[in-house]
Amino acid sequence: MQNAEKISITMTSEMMRVIRESVEAGEYASTSEAMRDAFRAWQRERDAHRERLVAIKSRVTRSIADPQPDLSGDEVTHRLETLALRAGLATS
Repeated sequence: MQNAEKISITMTSEMMRVIRESVEAGEYASTSEAMRDAFRAWQRERDAHRERLVAIKSRVTRSIADPQPDLSGDEVTHRLETLALRAGLATS
């Protein structure tokens, strides 16, 4: 492993028990390997979260820039009622 840096971390007894059991079960060769795997999973989650935020920001930006006029509350209600009628979901 190139450019490896040794660190010290503090974990609960329960966390260490789970890691040790995983190593003893042969899921990992060492606690270090288990921690590197946990880091990679955390990194993937962060990347996925970042991608979701970019997508949301893009949708918001497109929505703000949309030239279509805003609808009034009455227009929204009318459109929703029309959709509900077409879908057979109308209550009135």
